[in-house]
Formats: sequence, structure tokens, C-alpha cells
Amino acid sequence: MRPIAFYAPMKSPDHPTPSGDRQIARNIMAALEAALERQVRLMSDLRSFEPKGDAAAQSDLMHAAQEDCARILKASPAPALWVTYHNYYKAPDLIGPTVARALGIAYVQIEASRAQSRLTGPWSQFAQAAHDASDAAGVIFHVTQHDLIALSRDRFGDQAIVELPPFLNRDSLPDASPLTGPILSVGMMRHGDKMASYTLIAKTLAGLTGEWHLQIVGDGDARAEVEALFAPFGPRVSFLGAVEPGALAGLYASSGMFFWPGVNEAFGMVYLEAQAAGLPVVAQDRPGVRDVLAPGNYPTVEEDAEGLRARLNALLTDTDMRKDLGAEARAYVEGRHLRPAAMSILRKTLSPLMERGA
Repeated sequence: MRPIAFYAPMKSPDHPTPSGDRQIARNIMAALEAALERQVRLMSDLRSFEPKGDAAAQSDLMHAAQEDCARILKASPAPALWVTYHNYYKAPDLIGPTVARALGIAYVQIEASRAQSRLTGPWSQFAQAAHDASDAAGVIFHVTQHDLIALSRDRFGDQAIVELPPFLNRDSLPDASPLTGPILSVGMMRHGDKMASYTLIAKTLAGLTGEWHLQIVGDGDARAEVEALFAPFGPRVSFLGAVEPGALAGLYASSGMFFWPGVNEAFGMVYLEAQAAGLPVVAQDRPGVRDVLAPGNYPTVEEDAEGLRARLNALLTDTDMRKDLGAEARAYVEGRHLRPAAMSILRKTLSPLMERGA
């Protein structure tokens, strides 16, 4: 039986550095294999990510992709279907459309984005490649409503655009937290948007009243700067460093709430993990983030630290509120964001396409 081809140009599921993007790729591979009852084969580890707008670097990556295409086309058995995760202008799929066209198989994308504004400027050739790759897809699965806007605007022909909500790679919920533990934050420590979230957390804590303790899970190049941000809070803030998935599950199960503002997050798997454990979430109402949060009233971006602080204070002082919101969060994840729901969508959408490359 011919396998399903999988590729993640932004970050391979075999990449050594943990991240949400790596975990999502692994989740998708597992769900595809279970839903379609076929082996899912990672076809390339080539990372096309080019963050600086360097035309020469982009040309080099395009050349490397051509070599990979030639290698893949010589491999046996040929895949029956090609699935690419996370095609966008800084990390376009330079391999999948070429291989799928040569083999006469269906080409599918999950979490693609369209960026017409990037068709000129330093990423123009990569942006065009990402745009062309999306045009080649018979099906594009969108994971947020924010991505759906551009995908619908630039839909190619009769291309199908199907919702695939982000999901955890599990069939049932973990044990619920008793909600008596500390506040938990989880995020990589790097400059840019992650650092902006950490800065906002520190700003929020500055006026927080009552008894509280924050545990932070994460590591990275900006760790020294993050630790400096929280130094004024002394022992009220603990740094746990990078934590393996099993240990992180234990932290969710022993925490009282989850706090991550979500500055420019695509959506954030940590929100699903926290809510699955029954943790109420303190986050800003942002595009992408709102797609993975249980329905409710979250502080707006305009409310800044004051809105987040008010939400934290309310949860710290109201046990019933924590329990109610935690129960609602678990029910939300169970109904929409576990692997069985994703498998059902993938099976229904992709099974007819498999007939072309059986």
C-alpha cells in the first residue's frame, strides 16, 4: 500500500528544538496515519525558512529543493497523496507541488497563509513560491478564522477550503487539576513576540494583589532578559527551564490557572494543553488565540496589562469562578480539539483523493 507523503517546510517534525510548530507537525502525521490507515512518510527535512529577506539565500534553498525533488521522484514506492504543513512566504513549499504534479497525485496543504503584500520586496520570490504552492493544492485546511480570510480571497479555481481546528494528539482528556496550585506560564524565551508576551506578563504582575506564585516553563536565547524582567518579584516567580512533555503534563495538572498573553501567536497549542487539564486561561482576545480558547470574555489588547491584571485578580480570589471556567475549558477541548475530531475531518476530506494514488 502506497504511503502518504508529509512535509513541513517551516520546521521538520524531526527537528531537535522543541516548539509548537514541531508538535503540530507530529500531531498531524499521527492523525493522518490513524485516519487513513496508511504509513505517513516524512519526505524531506529541508527547512526552507528564510527569515531575513535574503534573495541569495532564497535562491540557494530553491536549488536545494530541486535536488530533493529529483531524489524523491526516484524513491519507491511512490506516495499516494502529498500533505504539506505550514506553507507561507518565509517558508514556502518548494518540493510538494513539483513532486505531486510529476506523480499525478493530489496535493494538500494544512495551515497555509496567503500574503499578497509580500509579492514585492525582499521575500518576493519566496512569497510567489508560497502563493503558487497554495494554488496547486486541491484542498487547503485552515486552522484559524484569521487565515480563512486570505485563503478565501485568493482561492484558486474550485479549490476546497476546509476547517481543521488545532488538536491535541490524544483521544481523551487528562486528569483535571484541582486548581489549587500556582499560576503557570509556558513559552519559548526568544526575542520578538515571545519576549513581548513575557514583558506584558511582568507588567501585569507589578500591580497584582494578594498571595500568588508564578511558575515559568521555557528556555531560549532571551532567557537572561526574561529573568531580568522578573527579578523584582523575587521568589514569587520560579523558572523551571525547558520541560519534557510528560513533566509538563504534570505541571498543568498541579497548577491553578494558565497565563500567557499570546502576542501575535498563530494560535498556541499551550492553550489547548492547559484547558484540557481544566485550567482557566488568562490571555488577550487576539486573532488566532481566540480560535483555541473556550468561549468567554477575555481582556482586549487595548486594555493592556490592566485588563489581564483584573482577570488574574478575579480568578485568584474566586474559587468557584476558577472551577466553572476550568470545567467549561475541558468540555470545549473535548468536543472540538482532540484527535478523533481531526481524524474524522481528515478521513472525510482526503479518502476520496486517495483513489487517485491508491
